Amino acid sequence: MMPALEYRQSTPRFLAARGASSTKLGGRMSGVLASNVAPLRLVHRAEPSLPSGDWVRLRPLLSGICGSDVSLLTGRSSPYFGAVVSMPFVPGHEVVAETLDDLPDLPKGSRVVVDPVLSCAVRGGEPCRWCVAGQHSRCDRVTAGRVSAGLQTGYCTDTGGGWGRQMVAHAAQLHRVPDTMDDRRAVLVEPLACAVHSVHRAQVPAGAAVLIVGAGTVGLLTLLALRALTKAGPIYVVAKHAHQHARARELGATEVFQPSRAARAVRRACGGTLEQPMIGGDFLLGGADVAFECTGAGAGLDMALRLVRAGGTVLLSGMPSGGVDLTPVWFRELNLVGSYASSGSAAASPTAEPGADAQEVDESVGGTFAEAMALAAEAPLDGYVDAIYPLTRWREALGHAAKAGQLGAVKVAFDPSRN
Repeated sequence: MMPALEYRQSTPRFLAARGASSTKLGGRMSGVLASNVAPLRLVHRAEPSLPSGDWVRLRPLLSGICGSDVSLLTGRSSPYFGAVVSMPFVPGHEVVAETLDDLPDLPKGSRVVVDPVLSCAVRGGEPCRWCVAGQHSRCDRVTAGRVSAGLQTGYCTDTGGGWGRQMVAHAAQLHRVPDTMDDRRAVLVEPLACAVHSVHRAQVPAGAAVLIVGAGTVGLLTLLALRALTKAGPIYVVAKHAHQHARARELGATEVFQPSRAARAVRRACGGTLEQPMIGGDFLLGGADVAFECTGAGAGLDMALRLVRAGGTVLLSGMPSGGVDLTPVWFRELNLVGSYASSGSAAASPTAEPGADAQEVDESVGGTFAEAMALAAEAPLDGYVDAIYPLTRWREALGHAAKAGQLGAVKVAFDPSRN
């Protein structure tokens, strides 16, 4: 038996958490997480078993708390996901771990980061069309195969997750960590791989004006990937907190705006006219060429849609929650692009100039993580993981993660081996 944080949901508890969170404003979601409504408990459960010989046991060293985890636990995530998970499950998909078994070319005791997507290669059987194409984040068979349903490790009963003392993973999910990289930096590789994928998905033209809405972990790592992997022109960042402003500038932001100033600041920087409807936020006729929505909140997506020029692109990098007015997508003929997880080949750029040759990005699974690993090794990411908790202090840890921006933090993580 092992200690683990177990998520066990019911419809009444989900609705109760959602109702409670809807009354919590200004980042006070920690009240929901500390209450009996929260669907998470510290339990002792059996260690997960190996589905086949190409799987290994892992001992998580650090496991990050993602914004999507906080949304799930406070009832703000979409019930859409209920069909592609199996319960009860142990959360935790941002994981750096030590292998407890031998694999070819990966001996026992190796440090690895986990690609959490449970694709056809992991589940066994014939690959779907997307896995054949190397786009495993689009896998059609996340509810089939030799392990229980789950879009990712951390949402699957059979695999366990990083918020437990032991989990299992397939060889295809593992990426070895260089000896020179410490655990705090390595635990950022998976979210950085997601940022790399979103940047490839957006296909940012050279010289394009880019807007990033949100400067938490997702927004900052997206900025890092944009500067390293594209020829973007000015990059403007919308950020609430002073430490986010400082980090965004360190990573190459051209300017950083408060949310209340964003519309006027983007108009000044990118041109256009500012329009002020009777109800709802201001919007631009003009604006940025490409926007990355990195908050996962309805207000963030609403802002991104209103501040992009006609024919521009808005990329959803944060997991969406909350309703939003999609009128700008229709009226301004915007391209709304999703980006899930960390792999896949990008399509031709919707923002390319007329007559430009369409290009495909060669973005294999290993390539995405290789880019992320290289960026993590060199980028100024010291201090991004500044709060690490044992599982026994899970309420405190999740409350910290829910208010990370206000508390000056970027990434909060668990060390499951600590008592």
